Amino acid sequence: MSVSYKKLWKLLIDRDMKKKDLCAAAGISHASMAKLGKNENVTTDVLVKICAALQCDISDIMELQFVDKENV
Repeated sequence: MSVSYKKLWKLLIDRDMKKKDLCAAAGISHASMAKLGKNENVTTDVLVKICAALQCDISDIMELQFVDKENV
């Protein structure tokens, strides 16, 4: 199972925001943004700050992707 933040990037495009704008609005570090860009794990606190800044639910910015181990 892995995490995908494609929904977050689409939301930023829809709202005409850049990653640096989100960092400033949510009060998160550039290191956390880099982790998000690589679909790496970040703390729940970071995700909550993003949701608060964008006034959305966590399901609006991320999703879980299940990997079929039989086809790997």
